[in-house]
Amino acid sequence: MTLWTSAEIAAATGGTASTDFATTGVAFDSREVGPGDLFVALTGESTDGHRFLDQAFAQGAAGAVISADTPHPHVRVADTFAALEAIARAARARTAARVIGVTGSVGKTSAKEALFACLDRSMRGQVHRSVKSYNNHTGVPLSLARMPAETQAAVLEMGMNHSGELAHLTTLVRPHVAIVTAIAPAHTEFFPDEAAIADAKGEIFQGLEPGGTAIVPFDSPHRDRLIAAAQPYAARVVTFGMGKGADVRAIEAMRLDSGASFVTARVGTRELSFTLSQPGDHWVSNALAVLAAVDAVGADLALAGLALAELGGLVGRGARFEAPLAGGTALVIDESYNANPASMRATLAVLAREPGRHVAVLGEMRELGEASPAYHAGLADAVEAARVETAVLVGEAMMPLAQALAGRMDIMHVADASAALDAAHDVLAPGDTVLVKGSNGVGLSRVVAGLRGA
Repeated sequence: MTLWTSAEIAAATGGTASTDFATTGVAFDSREVGPGDLFVALTGESTDGHRFLDQAFAQGAAGAVISADTPHPHVRVADTFAALEAIARAARARTAARVIGVTGSVGKTSAKEALFACLDRSMRGQVHRSVKSYNNHTGVPLSLARMPAETQAAVLEMGMNHSGELAHLTTLVRPHVAIVTAIAPAHTEFFPDEAAIADAKGEIFQGLEPGGTAIVPFDSPHRDRLIAAAQPYAARVVTFGMGKGADVRAIEAMRLDSGASFVTARVGTRELSFTLSQPGDHWVSNALAVLAAVDAVGADLALAGLALAELGGLVGRGARFEAPLAGGTALVIDESYNANPASMRATLAVLAREPGRHVAVLGEMRELGEASPAYHAGLADAVEAARVETAVLVGEAMMPLAQALAGRMDIMHVADASAALDAAHDVLAPGDTVLVKGSNGVGLSRVVAGLRGA
């Protein structure tokens, strides 16, 4: 199915088409280009997409957006990044989809994936979402540009690490529903305090469509700040959480032997009981935010409950597998994609409930600024409460935690992911459970791949 024609691209961007062509996808990373794609040759500080035009067309690109000479089919523009944003705006303008924007310090990708699964139950094959964690200044317009005109609902993730970023991204997305999953210490290198982080996350509400709904965490100490940020733009503010008074509230959340939870939630005046396949209290919170959004767009809550029961683990965000070892296997919990103090504690609490001997491979948490040593050392009690017997700590910033844990358990402090994989192979035994978590830049996905045997 055609996503964009050269004429539509030219009209959206103000560019000039060299010839007629039609595309079925959009990419700006030449390594991701597939047959029929539009390749947007972005120019950055370290590279220039025009260098990879031949590669993109060798892989099947149908056309390109360019600002330099090329013999390949193209639309020529003055600025390819501005063109990508223009295509994103055109994609948003041509759809009648109900659009949901998701942000938060933690949980936004998990909530986005869960929300997609819930809506897809009601609108099979007609729901669009951001892929991976494409949530920044290039990822958001790319995700919009990939949205088919016939989409019925869209879930777009938006991230930030500086004030003002979400204020711009939300004008591209123009959500009917905007969710803040949680506020926690993340990117604190760029913010004076958590209140400033809440203010920056609250920028998502500025792009709400008329009659839109803002969804905020009831149990957050920044609840009232977020509500105040939403009120000038939202026709309705909905809260979710465990506390009495939340509009969407977990009346009961009972952990099952499988690690799943049986949840009874009140959504407005209705009650819904469902099994939540993903373990951990943080996932109960995610599920409540998701149900609030499902209700806000008028989708089927009962089908959403079924989808939450069938959610699989997300790669890098809770996926589980058995790692082959001599004489048996060890359970691996893959949380390798990212980390901040709040998500570290949440996943360590999940590890605490698992059987067997516990091993934790923990990578340093980045972008925490001057408070980084305190944040790292502050994880010591959570690591001990998780009944960790051996902690493999990765990166220089983990030194304060290594010092805080000294004498409490076996500590292996290593420099990088390669050394962490060697350490994990040395210490793991059949029947163990190992948690792998750290900031994405640490590269602990290589540890996960190595344990999988890939």
